[in-house]
Amino acid sequence: MKQPLLPPATIGILGSGQLGRMLALAARAMGYRVHVYSPDPQSPTGQIADCEFVAAYDDLDAVRQFAQGVDVVTYEFENVPAATAVACREFASLHPGPHVLHVAQNRLREKQFFVSQGLPTAPFVGVSSLDDLLAGLAKIGTPAILKTASSGYDGKGQEKIVNRQLSIVNRQWEAINRQPAILEAFVEFEREVSVVAARGIDGAFAHYGLIHNDHANHILDVSQAPADVPPEVAEEAVEMARTVLEGLNVVGVLCVEFFLLANGRLLLNEIAPRPHNSGHLTIEACMTSQFEQQLRAVCGLPLGDARYHSPAAMANLLGDLWFPHAALRAPESPNWTAVLAHHPTIKLHLYGKTEARPGRKMGHITALAETAAAAAILVRQARGKLEREEG
Repeated sequence: MKQPLLPPATIGILGSGQLGRMLALAARAMGYRVHVYSPDPQSPTGQIADCEFVAAYDDLDAVRQFAQGVDVVTYEFENVPAATAVACREFASLHPGPHVLHVAQNRLREKQFFVSQGLPTAPFVGVSSLDDLLAGLAKIGTPAILKTASSGYDGKGQEKIVNRQLSIVNRQWEAINRQPAILEAFVEFEREVSVVAARGIDGAFAHYGLIHNDHANHILDVSQAPADVPPEVAEEAVEMARTVLEGLNVVGVLCVEFFLLANGRLLLNEIAPRPHNSGHLTIEACMTSQFEQQLRAVCGLPLGDARYHSPAAMANLLGDLWFPHAALRAPESPNWTAVLAHHPTIKLHLYGKTEARPGRKMGHITALAETAAAAAILVRQARGKLEREEG
């Protein structure tokens, strides 16, 4: 194993959103330098970084210049082109490796990987034509979910199919622009849960247990941990997550998202090879946050203690809160005093995004409490102060 990268080594981050920002803040706290690469100037991560490279991901000359100035490269989102990752590896260590991106960037490859590891999923078939889609519906039945194989997040690139009538199916096939896709059986689940875990260069494994996630309009709304499930369910989820990280030889943080059925059975939904929205609560709730854990892993340092010192919950703050009135065209700054006054454990994180838009993740709040359910009530009530006072 290589010697660990110690401060003041330089961390390179591909992508410049809020995940990169929080990773950069963790790196700064430990004395590392940070360079960020993305097409967006004055980005959330760029505001924190020592150096901001602004260029297209397919500008491989610029990518190589960026990589020559850092000691290790990691990502804050998984849709980095494979060629970009490979170009970085010519000059710096790269974690996770390009093979992890290859799997995570394509829903069909992702599901096929799960099956290869003996992990349970909803029934699925690959779709590359209308005939494939019709055959898949005949096999899986309805309702079913048609998803583009690549790209798409927060519910984008998805169509729920409930009627097998040819004209309707064809219209939904057209709605995803006839892209390569995956058809999955619709799952009647009790809740959505996730495991955020990390694996070190030496194979060490650390995890944050099972996190309970509530969504609104396909976007994560509130996460709370630890999830209120039987211990054996949480343990099984963690072991499945370990199987994923070891099967992909991941170095870094990775999130595994599951459907939990009413009978206690877990089905793997998807993975994200990076820190995850559901893990934001680890900043306040855990000995080592997911962002510090990512830093430790990619630098070859010992993984930190991932235990919780308190149950916690996190609520996303979307751009809608900047537009409290339906007729309002220009954004208004929300009343953060009201949010913070609700309870002394409320912590506010804003991402430095210059433009508020409905549906855009602008920040989050976290609360600590005696139980995860109580913390979830607190963050919902605190966020609700904005709606009640401004609406």
